[in-house]
Amino acid sequence: MVQVKILLALVAIVVLAYEAEAECGYQSCHETKDDHLNIHLIPHTHDDLGWIKTYEQLYYGSHDNVYRAGVQYILRNVVKALQENKDRRFIYVETGFFWKWWVNQDEDTRDQVRELVNNGQLEFISGGWSMNDEATTYYQTVIDQMTWGMRRLNDTFGECGRPKVAWQIDPFGHSREMASIFSQIGFDAFFLNRIDYQDKDIRNNNKGLEFIWRGSPDNLGESTDIFTNILFRHYSAPGGLCFDENCSDEPIIDDPDSPEYNVEQKINDFINNWINPAKAGYPSNNLLVTMGDDFQYENAVKNFLNMDKLISNMNGKEIDGVKYNVIYSTPSCYLNAVYKSLNGTLKSDLKTDDFFPYGSSASQYWTGYFSSRPTGKGYGRFSNNFMQVCKQLAVFTNATSEDDFTKINTLREALGVFQHHDAMTGTEREDVAHDYIRLLHKGITQCEEVTSQALSKLANVDDTTFTTCHYLNISQCDVTENQDNFIITLYNPLGKSVTKFVRLPIVEDTNEIIITDPEGNQLTTQILPVHEAVLTTPGRDSKAKFDLVFEAENIPPLGYKSFYYQKTEKARPKYHDEYQINDWTKTTHGPKIVKKTEDGIISVAVEFLYYSGAIGDNPSSNYIFRPDPDIPIQALSDSPSYTAYTGPLVTEYHWKLNDWGSFVTRNYSGSKYVEVNYLIGPLPYDEHGVEVIARFTTDLEYDDKIYTDVNGREIIERVRDFRPTWNFTVTEPESGNYFPIVTGVTLKNDTAGIALLTDRAQGGGSVSYQNVEFMIHRNTIKDCCGVGQALNEQAYDTGVVTRGTHYVLYTGLEENDLTAKELSQQVYLNSWTFFSSSNDQSFEDYSKSHVMQFSGVNEKSLPRNVHILTVEPWSSTTVLLRLENFVGKEETDNYGSSTVNIEELFTAFKIVSLRETNLSANQWSEEVQRMMFNRNGPAEVKEPLKDDDFDIALDPLQIRTFVVEISY
Repeated sequence: MVQVKILLALVAIVVLAYEAEAECGYQSCHETKDDHLNIHLIPHTHDDLGWIKTYEQLYYGSHDNVYRAGVQYILRNVVKALQENKDRRFIYVETGFFWKWWVNQDEDTRDQVRELVNNGQLEFISGGWSMNDEATTYYQTVIDQMTWGMRRLNDTFGECGRPKVAWQIDPFGHSREMASIFSQIGFDAFFLNRIDYQDKDIRNNNKGLEFIWRGSPDNLGESTDIFTNILFRHYSAPGGLCFDENCSDEPIIDDPDSPEYNVEQKINDFINNWINPAKAGYPSNNLLVTMGDDFQYENAVKNFLNMDKLISNMNGKEIDGVKYNVIYSTPSCYLNAVYKSLNGTLKSDLKTDDFFPYGSSASQYWTGYFSSRPTGKGYGRFSNNFMQVCKQLAVFTNATSEDDFTKINTLREALGVFQHHDAMTGTEREDVAHDYIRLLHKGITQCEEVTSQALSKLANVDDTTFTTCHYLNISQCDVTENQDNFIITLYNPLGKSVTKFVRLPIVEDTNEIIITDPEGNQLTTQILPVHEAVLTTPGRDSKAKFDLVFEAENIPPLGYKSFYYQKTEKARPKYHDEYQINDWTKTTHGPKIVKKTEDGIISVAVEFLYYSGAIGDNPSSNYIFRPDPDIPIQALSDSPSYTAYTGPLVTEYHWKLNDWGSFVTRNYSGSKYVEVNYLIGPLPYDEHGVEVIARFTTDLEYDDKIYTDVNGREIIERVRDFRPTWNFTVTEPESGNYFPIVTGVTLKNDTAGIALLTDRAQGGGSVSYQNVEFMIHRNTIKDCCGVGQALNEQAYDTGVVTRGTHYVLYTGLEENDLTAKELSQQVYLNSWTFFSSSNDQSFEDYSKSHVMQFSGVNEKSLPRNVHILTVEPWSSTTVLLRLENFVGKEETDNYGSSTVNIEELFTAFKIVSLRETNLSANQWSEEVQRMMFNRNGPAEVKEPLKDDDFDIALDPLQIRTFVVEISY
């Protein structure tokens, strides 16, 4: 049979010596008892991939004067402790740390670990590279980091290394899309922790801490149902039962002759303070008790010896009429026990919304991190954009050597680390934030070697380097500023051809510049001054004072289009309409973006304001947004001024607000949207902190509902001062109405709508009628939650400056709703700009000897509503392919289920055979058997494709994943 059919099976070869004795999974669970209260002790460590210390410092245990943590010691000591007693159990979550440890172990240690995994003592939970954030992450990056972590586990441990449940115990609120993703991975349950304190109080008292969560209620339906458990009290050990190095609790002493004897008191306190209060929240005779905390089990022996005593002294005892069965357990074993206890039926209310925003108290809503460290959030998007470009080009040119994989994996793993809930969120310390950027930059630099070689091969350009300008966002690029002739190559990572307006920084506007496309057409260009605030951006090292703009039409799907750049000796003709109309004209209002519709005119006004952060006992912090209730919101300027420029390609208004705030509105010719490009910072640092918003106010009539994206995928309804599942008491009118926005917000009525799209994750919402605000930059005076450092980002010896873009798109008709999703994809997976030498050839000579256009996809084979989500090298002869129907049932009637024939979809290779997997590609689809609690009967299970069936059917919002064998 072809190689693809045995690919995943081969990973089990490394554990063949143990296969006959393997008793992992549910069959390795300790016995529970029907007539007892079963107490499941879950030994665990929660290991952040960076927070107060960097990823490397936390692994190696350095800088203990800052924070005591050393993952390498935890893993080694846990292995030793588990070997001492086969009853003991331990779970591990963060594959990024585990893999770093694993590759440095000798074979004897690896054999010991394999044995522990195969007998169920050591169980991997979740399995992603990190425990990702759920608010600010893009669904593609989440899927990728889960896939890579599970790939490492699968290759190393086979079936016994495959996680069965998700364990998201530390993110600051929980996303419905994560429930959908985890169900599509094949997980049986989702364990989480932080939900709103009002919601938690209600659930605590009516057995509502376990329920079924439907991750895609409007589209994928019951197939995304997943059993969900909310931890009773955080994820730390109960009071009195913390036994690690950093704990101050006394050990359990069960010698009755000792004057230190305390076991009965320990047990009574455990029952009275933890077990009895917890029973009201859960529907079965099983309780899950987390035994661990952040970076615990450096002293694994001490932890386990005390738990051994707790188990032996409680087991079989009847206390106050209750019989106890206390066992070492794991989340999956706990789930199995609950399923058996309830006979597979869970009658609690179905959950169809999400757990945002998270309020830990009446005055603490964790909505600040939606926007904290905006430059990091922007760089994370930038990095994922390039990751997809790198993987695709590697596939199209068969870049599958060990060296190629190593370079790709450097960026893949850096992005996996950055999805961590203290990385992308901006809740880490300053030096840690810088280290995350270092890791991403290192990964991009290595992937640039892969993309350069690939483009050289495709373009038939020997010994030519294709480079990237990393500072185009501040109009800085060494190539465009210092070279007169070069090649611009735009690579489009989307499965549809796109058109892009390209902006290149240039030093002066006196010489004629000619841009020639592959067909020999000389394109229209326009030169505009760079906004004066950009010219003085801290750290900018550029002579460029102008931007050259041209329109690159129809960049091929999963392909590129090259343009010849030539600066001539001729003087550039001066066109009157390209230069300023007004010179910093003062006004009392900001710009209005106007659209004529059949029903009249819709306008959107843009203004920039700031909140002053609360201080005192409940301050604003990098986690929490809380404006001072006694200080009204203020405008950055009461009398902004602007200069207008117009021309054949774009009309721009350059706005000045104050010394640290400016923006540009751009209306490109023929474009369906308007750009609002802002530059904010360095922020003033006063006694309260400054939290800057962009507010969009419209005269569109709509009710109090707005619609935000969920991790960039589906949309969810948000209603001001309302929660769908309980009677919400408003305590913080601004932050209590903030939600995570990864790609955008939609406002609509029956006939028209407005989409407001973002270029990075931000917090925002509708705080008052007919407006939507996005928080775009912030600093704080106080710290919170253990980080020990206020949020006051610095770069180049001053406060950080952030530059970003919002897109205003008028929608209403179904076609325009689809356009908004397509624009969002183009923002997040932008066409990448490469530069290379023309080798002193004229356009005529260059175009004859080089390939200036390439398309990786036969575009006519792909319906408009289908997105190629993943194309990445999987082995030397296989590719991982994901196809996605990105349109939901409620979004348009014109696109529903679609079928794609992939046999001739790609141009660079032919698909020989395929086999479908789960979403994370660590299990064949026909082998996925989820533990589904009964509500309305079993969900429909579709038959898997045969290896020679190339017609892929996609229901609305469905993603399907395949390992395909290819030939070039």
